[in-house]
Amino acid sequence: MSMELPLVVFTVSAQAAIGLVAISTVRQFAGHGPLGKIRQEWLFAAAVLAIGLLASLFHLGHPLGAPTVLNHLGTAWLSAEAVGAGVLLAVVAVAAFTIKGGVNKALGIIAAVLGLLVVYFMGMTYSPPSFPAYNNVLPFAFFLLTAAILGPALASYFASQEKQAMLARWLTGALLVGLVVHLLAPCIWLSGGTVMRETGMAFVASPLYWARIVLGLALPLAVVVRMKSIPVWLPVLLVAGELAGRLLFFMYSIHTAPNLGGIY
Repeated sequence: MSMELPLVVFTVSAQAAIGLVAISTVRQFAGHGPLGKIRQEWLFAAAVLAIGLLASLFHLGHPLGAPTVLNHLGTAWLSAEAVGAGVLLAVVAVAAFTIKGGVNKALGIIAAVLGLLVVYFMGMTYSPPSFPAYNNVLPFAFFLLTAAILGPALASYFASQEKQAMLARWLTGALLVGLVVHLLAPCIWLSGGTVMRETGMAFVASPLYWARIVLGLALPLAVVVRMKSIPVWLPVLLVAGELAGRLLFFMYSIHTAPNLGGIY
């Protein structure tokens, strides 16, 4: 596959916004104390999601034909993904502009649940049978981890000081799970069939993969565990790490199509 930069930006941006909205909702309704810059947080989430949707248009051969996505809503996961992200943007924007002391409870819950549903749509979109390494639960796991990592990381810019320790604990758990999953995934692929093994070999042979593991997961985990807080520079590093991981996802996945029509 190619780098697919529009899809890299779209998926990471959308999942970051989803994670931020979900964390903000949980933080507001499952705890006590000051909410922090809640309006700015939801406006930021809406802006990030809008940037992602705009970027996705550049993946289309004819961007002006984007509305035709509705034609296949019942049969294509890609259509469900696009429409779901658009509806989510509308809900987040309405929630942001109607904040009075806090996010409307119903809108917050709807946004969080809809966000998880969009992540599910994304996982189904990028797990076709022609990509054996991804024709399973791993794409959904990767995307959910991006939301779980970037959500609390970005929320640290908006949350009150009283909530920073809680965000650090959430981020610690997400980074630990992410590190384990991203180390195990190539091992699983290497134990599979020929095409799946090629994907695993492509990942472990890539310097970008190991840079992402060290700088995007292991180092941030060590920093958060040691400091028990999220330093202001860390979310930037985490965003870079997730972008690198998504580049790997699209660049090094091997599909079965090259062998179609071959004599061997």
